Amino acid sequence: MTSALQDKVVVIAGATSSSGRTVARALVDAGARVVAVGHHQGRLDELEVDLPGVIGERADLTDGDDVLELAMRVHAKVGDVDGVVHLVGGWRGGGGIAGQTDEDYRVLERSFTALRYVSRVFWDDLVGSDAGRVAIVSSTTVEKPTAGGANYTAVKAASESWMRSLADGFSKSGSQGAAVTFRVKALDGLESRLADEVVALWAMDAAASDLNGRVTTLSA
Repeated sequence: MTSALQDKVVVIAGATSSSGRTVARALVDAGARVVAVGHHQGRLDELEVDLPGVIGERADLTDGDDVLELAMRVHAKVGDVDGVVHLVGGWRGGGGIAGQTDEDYRVLERSFTALRYVSRVFWDDLVGSDAGRVAIVSSTTVEKPTAGGANYTAVKAASESWMRSLADGFSKSGSQGAAVTFRVKALDGLESRLADEVVALWAMDAAASDLNGRVTTLSA
């Protein structure tokens, strides 16, 4: 039976992380055409060798012009995009409220900036797809913030707000698109679970109206 992901084009932002590689492999195995985006060329080269068929693209996702150029390259190589999996992240915290430094915040903020740029540049593709999907990994701390993780959680909360706005945009467009958020306490050890959940976003019985705006907590 043909997979619902067969020949779908999925962009993974932050693809050279452990979770990115696992998700990429699962998508390729399901028949998707995967564009792996990262900032380290050597790691992208390794990923292309390990997963034949994956297209590696180096880009600074916090630079709007660089993201526009990325979109042009993706369109030229594989056409319109059906999915964006945003795995740009990282953790900095500790020190209570007084220890929430501007330096740490600026590093963490890059994830939200990248989400904004990437989802905007591929928005028309996603709305036009018969199964457009955007997914992010957020944190369970959004529901229960801590003083030591204030910067981190603030960025995750902003990202979730952006995803709710994307969900509203999909609804108002009348498209078959869906914006989905996965929350984790920690991603280590959940890479395979995340990959399965991402692939399932394109399952035959995964109606966009049921998925759109969904927040799912993943646990071991």
